[in-house]
Amino acid sequence: MKYIDEYRDATAVRKLAAAIRTATTKPWTIMEICGGQTHSIVKFGIDGLLPDQVTLVHGPGCPVCVTSVALIDSALSLARRPEVILCSFGDMLRVPGSETDLLTAKAGGADVRMVYSPLNAVELARTHPDREVVFFAVGFETTAPANAMAVLQAHQFGLKNFSLLVSHVTVPPAIRALLSSPENRVQGFLAAGHVCTVMGTGEYPSLAKEFRVPIVVTGFEPVDILRGILDCVQMLEAGEVGVRNAYARAVREAGNVPARQILKEVFQTVDRDWRGIGRIPASGLALREEWQQFDASRRFKIEIREGMESPECISGQIMRGARKPHECPAFGSKCTPDHPLGAPMVSSEGACSAYYRYRLGRTAS
Repeated sequence: MKYIDEYRDATAVRKLAAAIRTATTKPWTIMEICGGQTHSIVKFGIDGLLPDQVTLVHGPGCPVCVTSVALIDSALSLARRPEVILCSFGDMLRVPGSETDLLTAKAGGADVRMVYSPLNAVELARTHPDREVVFFAVGFETTAPANAMAVLQAHQFGLKNFSLLVSHVTVPPAIRALLSSPENRVQGFLAAGHVCTVMGTGEYPSLAKEFRVPIVVTGFEPVDILRGILDCVQMLEAGEVGVRNAYARAVREAGNVPARQILKEVFQTVDRDWRGIGRIPASGLALREEWQQFDASRRFKIEIREGMESPECISGQIMRGARKPHECPAFGSKCTPDHPLGAPMVSSEGACSAYYRYRLGRTAS
């Protein structure tokens, strides 16, 4: 298929892998931020094509995985209210809170509905004026514009029964937190192409300069990822600090200007708790004061309390790049997609899910 096959071309993959081997003279540790990139790396065995000196570690770029237990518990408390229809994307339904998940709550009688767009939830609010419709707004900068548009549309329709439970997080503060950590071993980053398609690359040069690291924006297919790794290795070997765009077919420096304007109009920056990682300053988005009538936390006077995660789950270490999924004692035994202990085993972008699907039963590199 055009625009897919050319980025999975075996000849191009072999050439890029050879170029990486030629360019590498020292050991380097590179983190891919995005969970979509992680799945491609594991599915296509991209890390197996690299020289032993290049180590890939997986970052916190799965929005479902980093949504705090406390917010999932809040969603569960809303779902149990008889007047509420709680809407969510499918991945969130099976992510465990302190005691259970939304799919189990649905089986117990809660009105939980999987939707494909926040605009579906807006339409539900229009057709069910006697019910409160809450959309669980989860995601990075990629999904936030659509959720902002849902707020604007609900306002346009004059809906009084629609609200968002907001759990948006943003990528650059997460990179800052990782690089500031005493346990950090990451020397270069592959930035998420879809986030940069929306937000552009303007936030990355200052990060690269401050922490003396290369950051390469790249996509999700094998050729994209290997191109990004090659650029990152070349920069590391040359001692070059800065940002390269290896995904120019989709990413512009300014990003998607209308989408950024909608984000600025509807959301403001706040501190946010990341599951398994903790609070990262200025890493979240919340509704601006003028849109508070659409804030489910305020409408239902939700008290956000610290949630309890399974003590056997090491997802935080995995998302910080400190360990890999197969190094977890519970991986593939106590923790499986059918009975997950943590979010990375549930989400289609979770690292544990990728390792379970593509590498269970053999040694992962």
